[in-house]
Amino acid sequence: MGFEVLFKGSNMLRLLEGLGVSLGISLISVVISIVLGVFVGMLMTMKNKVIKAITRVYLEIVRIMPQMVLLFIVYFGATKAMGINLSAEVSAIIVFSFWGVGEMSDLVRGAMQSIPVIQYESSYALGLNKFQTFIHVIIPQIIRRMLPLSINLITRMIKTTSLVMMIGIVEVLKVGQQIIEANRKTSPDAAFGVFATIFLLYFIACWPISCLSKYLEKKWGK
Repeated sequence: MGFEVLFKGSNMLRLLEGLGVSLGISLISVVISIVLGVFVGMLMTMKNKVIKAITRVYLEIVRIMPQMVLLFIVYFGATKAMGINLSAEVSAIIVFSFWGVGEMSDLVRGAMQSIPVIQYESSYALGLNKFQTFIHVIIPQIIRRMLPLSINLITRMIKTTSLVMMIGIVEVLKVGQQIIEANRKTSPDAAFGVFATIFLLYFIACWPISCLSKYLEKKWGK
């Protein structure tokens, strides 16, 4: 069924290295998305009309524009239009961070707006100032409400990194195609075994994260 090609030479090791590239891009993008997403999410809750309009347009671009189109715009467009020489890896991190910040900021905005006003009023009545209220009362509730959804975003980001092969990054899917092409004559059915293995690798990477999300939803949903 094509699994034998994985045991030829270093094919299995190459697949694992390709998965490491995907996970590395995802990890860097997730960290950036969390840090900037919290900041942008807080901006979205402000009453300033200009800031709200800018963040709204940004969020709509993130929701409407396919990630593959953004990859092409950043990697090919930035080089030609602005003369910026970006590597494929840097371009991928920029695009996934751009997408992740938008998604994360919307989660933060929703979590902040779901906090009842009485929580603020009660904190002030107890003698807490605005900073203390935000640190000790609001932030813990925001984290509790958005963490499960944020974990789901991480799994989506890991899976979506398969698109980076379109700009030449040798990640796990690209390695799989190379292995299939190299063994097309000797193992014509190699595609099934290789892609089944890639599926398994993605499952192993994402399943624990998905289980954590479900666990937190059940624990905190009580």
